[in-house]
Amino acid sequence: MNGPDPNNPHPMEGFAQVCFIKNTVRNPNIIVGDYSYYDDPEDSENFERNVLYHYPFIGDKLIIGKFCAFARGTRFIMNGANHKMAGISTYPFQIFGGGWQKVMPGPGDLPYKGDTVVGNDVWIGYEALVMPGVRIGNGAIVSSRSVVVSDVPPYAIVGGNPARVLKERFAQETVAVLESIAWWDWPIDKVTRHLAAIVSGNVEALRACSRED
Repeated sequence: MNGPDPNNPHPMEGFAQVCFIKNTVRNPNIIVGDYSYYDDPEDSENFERNVLYHYPFIGDKLIIGKFCAFARGTRFIMNGANHKMAGISTYPFQIFGGGWQKVMPGPGDLPYKGDTVVGNDVWIGYEALVMPGVRIGNGAIVSSRSVVVSDVPPYAIVGGNPARVLKERFAQETVAVLESIAWWDWPIDKVTRHLAAIVSGNVEALRACSRED
């Protein structure tokens, strides 16, 4: 056996609150890797309701890697939430029409932070909020109810509002090794064979596994 079927929305039999996200997302601008899941007892299949202000005419993407774990209420604010701030009023008159469209913002008038990217093997806690254009590195942990306004380094633990690095999970030299190993990109049979090393704290054992076919 090589783990659960990544195409099964609910891989835990009798436990529908856990959902592999990629099977239920319909928005082409939300891209999710295998085995990344959302845990929500109310409606685990409706992860998209937590991706806010994601208007198709803006074109920004939410990109999520493999093997991520998102707790209930994890939310992403996308670039459509931004208002023009250079004028006296920040009110978005133009979106309501009726002649108000004459003040439609021009190119560059609205803040645009780019795509929001979550790496692989990222754990995001209960009701955390991720702001537009943030990049969260592989192996990072975001504490519950954090507000993430800037990039998160790989294998860092962040928390607070605004979220700040609370702890580095490994030394930088070790992080570089883990990034080069990139176990999440292994064939799933190899992941299955070496689960003990993946969940251990023994980086040398994982490096040895990475050399195997």
